[in-house]
Amino acid sequence: MPMTGSASHASATSSPPSGADRSRAGEFSSRAEIALHGVYEISKILAVPTRLETTLSNVLALLSSFLEMHHGIIALLGDDGSPQVVVGLGWTEKNAKSHFDRLPERAIGQIVTTQMPVVVENVADNPLFDDWSAVEWGAGSRVSFIGVPIKERDRVIGTLTLDRTWEGKATFRLDEDVRFLVMIANLVGQTVRLHDLIGRDRERLMSAQRRLEKELIETARPEREVRPQGIVGNSPAIRSVIDKIKIVARSHSTVLLRGESGTGKELFARATHDLSPRSGGPFVKLNCAALPESMLESELFGHEKGAFTGALAQRKGRFELAHGGTLFLDEIGEISAAFQAKLLRVLQEGEFERVGGSRTLKVDVRLVAATNKNLEEAVARGQFRADLYYRINVVSIFLPAVRDRREDITLLAREFLKRFNEEHGTRKSLTGSAYAVLESCYFPGNVRELENCVRRTATLSRDSGIIADDFACRHDECLSSTLWKGAIGPGSAFKIMSRPSAPTPLPLRQPVPVEPAAALGDGDGPPATCPQAGTCAAAQGDGLSERDRLIQAMETAGWVQAKAARLLNLTPRQVGYALIKHNIPVKKF
Repeated sequence: MPMTGSASHASATSSPPSGADRSRAGEFSSRAEIALHGVYEISKILAVPTRLETTLSNVLALLSSFLEMHHGIIALLGDDGSPQVVVGLGWTEKNAKSHFDRLPERAIGQIVTTQMPVVVENVADNPLFDDWSAVEWGAGSRVSFIGVPIKERDRVIGTLTLDRTWEGKATFRLDEDVRFLVMIANLVGQTVRLHDLIGRDRERLMSAQRRLEKELIETARPEREVRPQGIVGNSPAIRSVIDKIKIVARSHSTVLLRGESGTGKELFARATHDLSPRSGGPFVKLNCAALPESMLESELFGHEKGAFTGALAQRKGRFELAHGGTLFLDEIGEISAAFQAKLLRVLQEGEFERVGGSRTLKVDVRLVAATNKNLEEAVARGQFRADLYYRINVVSIFLPAVRDRREDITLLAREFLKRFNEEHGTRKSLTGSAYAVLESCYFPGNVRELENCVRRTATLSRDSGIIADDFACRHDECLSSTLWKGAIGPGSAFKIMSRPSAPTPLPLRQPVPVEPAAALGDGDGPPATCPQAGTCAAAQGDGLSERDRLIQAMETAGWVQAKAARLLNLTPRQVGYALIKHNIPVKKF
């Protein structure tokens, strides 16, 4: 084994060993047995799962009982050669690093570069220590130095160094001590490598745990945020629609939103997009009834430069703009038969050409359509293509009218008044009598009419508290009654509810019990319990008996009693009584 200085000498003089050294040396008959026992004891220390610094400090403490050493240092080096961990024997941790920094760079550099031990019998006679003075040992002391590399495979990751002082009174063999230290350094190198592997695995597992926790939080967040933005209401009807929207949104199927005008189709279309995997893509909307057929084609498919008069530049259509997202076509039942064929091709094949162009473009778009028209009746009359109907009617969602979600009128009115106050800087509020008026109205224009009613009343009210007398319907000025089918005849007053004799707050309406025989009149006149004679007369038809009128209404409503009741302007309970009275079995589909 190569050595430096006088390492080849068989023996040298040293100071007497300490009491612990003499006791331990007396237990063994040879230095080979001491070395073997030392390796065994140190391997037990390295096997204990503790901090690396603690393990290395215990190794040095045990080495001092096997070797005649004054000071010892284990230094682990970084990739740039600077000491990262320094543990010493005979100094504190801070002093150990300071002492290591004072060791000659040439001596440590030779150990690292050659990957071989360096042994110096007397540092005063060795050129590696020319600029080094060992003041810690006192004047006249003879100091020996041994340094061995700590390796990880073929790379030096640190050094194990020790020094001795002797006065020629004892003998020791440097070559045997070097072999012993090399074995210990190899064991330390393997331990450091295992610590690094465990540390990297721990960091990798902690990173994976943090990533999984973040994914779980992001996955659980949509479950807590269950209500789409802009949709107000807690009635069973609106909750049922929201539940369907959340289920349908996860797929890419075409959605057809159906319902009366003013029920908020655009809000539900937006909710379908926001809750879908395409939420990161664009949401493009177009009202098909707002444009003529020639402009509608250009709006949807785009046009090339010079395709028609005024086409000064190429323009992308709504299908191109919605690529990767959702396209909302409102009032789809109003498009012409010729344009229906063009739209069908895009929905079937996902490709089209711009107006005036010949290049075929392919798009990935999810379609959400809406209409307040009876498409089934339009298909039967030949006004709407059957193949386009089946293409867009994949998932139909019926949006409830305000009269079917009366529990939400209070919430809607409060929300609309809140927006009005924010826009105008006011602090107006609805009183109990105002809520009673709103809950008693029919609102044929649905949510849109309710919002207009609240805004109009808030604008014209004089005080901060809105009362019943502030509403237009209390002064025969509400024109919505004209939308009641057959409810207004020539010369009739425009009012939905009668004005009370005294300006007292309106009580909540109580249900009036109705006898089965009085639900539908037997003659040609309207039933006695009908709130509006003209409405019931219009719903009853001409020349039909009571039983025939009831069957006709049930057939039209698909044998849904609630819908048939709206057609007859009766309550579902009245229709139920009439079905029992005339012994009409209810068909189930």
